[in-house]
Amino acid sequence: MSGAQFRLSGEVAVAMPPAEAFRLFTPRGEEEWVPGWRPGFPVATDDDSEPGTVFETDAHGERTTWVVLGREKGRRISYARVTPGSRAGTVSVAVGEGDGGGSAVRVTYELTALSPEGERELREFADGYPAFLASWERDIADRFGPAGTR
Repeated sequence: MSGAQFRLSGEVAVAMPPAEAFRLFTPRGEEEWVPGWRPGFPVATDDDSEPGTVFETDAHGERTTWVVLGREKGRRISYARVTPGSRAGTVSVAVGEGDGGGSAVRVTYELTALSPEGERELREFADGYPAFLASWERDIADRFGPAGTR
């Protein structure tokens, strides 16, 4: 084991009220603004944010398995995620009131490397985390309008 572990947290501004912004951080909701995000569900589900829901993604040549751990509709959702042989941990999203009727979305990753390669990937992710969240804010604004303009 590599021993590398990171807790990364930051905020994204979204130009819609919390109840609307929340759906953008559900498995199917992310399809609306994340390039290449296509969750696959091994069991059909009408509510992709229901705790216990399992889905998989393929991105950057990696398959990741996700499990919805908890949810408060319209306010927060948390996931467990495992990229086999690389990284594992949790992702939590908390949606609160932001400026001008928009939302302030706190995104927290708590990840552990499972291999030396995973440690390298995780360190790169940690180093680029502020830019990563800034890209989320840009992608959402490009699709739905910038924060403070809706």
